[in-house]
Amino acid sequence: MEVTVLFFAAHRERVGTADVVVSLPDRATVGTLLSELRARGGGWADLPSAPAVAVNRSYANVDSELSDGDEVALIPPVAGG
Repeated sequence: MEVTVLFFAAHRERVGTADVVVSLPDRATVGTLLSELRARGGGWADLPSAPAVAVNRSYANVDSELSDGDEVALIPPVAGG
């Protein structure tokens, strides 16, 4: 299956792209996806192991199962005052 991963702010700067399509095995989870991304090395390895994630615009956790065609957004921490 293939999922599209969207990166914002610090995550986008870290990996050098706003989005990427990733091929994963059937029944892969968000955690599987994150491991696959970090295994690419470089800035990818610096992605957090449990970032805020949305799948198809709904918050999800690392155990959430993915489906072909899903859109996964890695949401960076927000600071402000």
